[in-house]
Amino acid sequence: MRDQVDERQIAQYREQGFLIIEGFLDADELADWRKQVDEAVYERLESRDQGLHNQGDPDSYYARVFTQCLKLADTHEGMRRLMRDERLGRLAGTLAGVDGIRIWHDQALIKPPFGNPTAWHLDNPYWSFTSRDAISLWVALDDATQANGCMWYLPGTHLTARPENADIGEDIAGLFRAYPEWRSIEPVCAACPAGSAVLHNGLTAHGAGANMTHRPRRAMTCAYMPDGSTFNGIQNVLPADYFATLKVGDLLDDPVVTPLIWKRSAA
Repeated sequence: MRDQVDERQIAQYREQGFLIIEGFLDADELADWRKQVDEAVYERLESRDQGLHNQGDPDSYYARVFTQCLKLADTHEGMRRLMRDERLGRLAGTLAGVDGIRIWHDQALIKPPFGNPTAWHLDNPYWSFTSRDAISLWVALDDATQANGCMWYLPGTHLTARPENADIGEDIAGLFRAYPEWRSIEPVCAACPAGSAVLHNGLTAHGAGANMTHRPRRAMTCAYMPDGSTFNGIQNVLPADYFATLKVGDLLDDPVVTPLIWKRSAA
């Protein structure tokens, strides 16, 4: 795993709000990630817990944007091994410049053949904590191309983003009603080969094109929360019983719900 970054990459991430690392996984690691993700997604879609996937109505627009399966590490041992790898936490923490990283949630995002585009949006406003240092990892399990719906970014938007957001719906440009000043920013295409990683700030505007091919475009992602983050009142993926115990301002430090996977040593 190519989990070390240099000062140039750190500076690029903090200025642009995203970073592409090609060759993040070697061939054997990529094969392992594909196997674990495919198994875990199959199990999740076969389960009755529709709250953790979006295929309850497979003909809806959102279900055709991608197959979304959340929190796979909670139920699949192989995914737990991959997602709780300390090296991923250290990479995310180094780029974000924080002293500890907790998993907010993992999710597989599989854009189906001829799948809908992903509207421009921000990540962090959906979540139960508010941080300018939230960061997500997006690993390409297939070549991500302009033809099959690779990621696109608006560089630097994390620096001026506010709580306003847009849904991932049919209006792919809805975000620009909240941020008309971003319309003049040139989007950057994040096409990358299978095994690459893309890391982005939780406030960087991003989206993806339609999949114009007859093959799926698979990606495995993980959203990270800086250690020390507090509850903002939004439930998002928090379990109902845990959510009921929280009040705004409470520390989100449950070791099961938000496991700590990396902590900067005192040295």
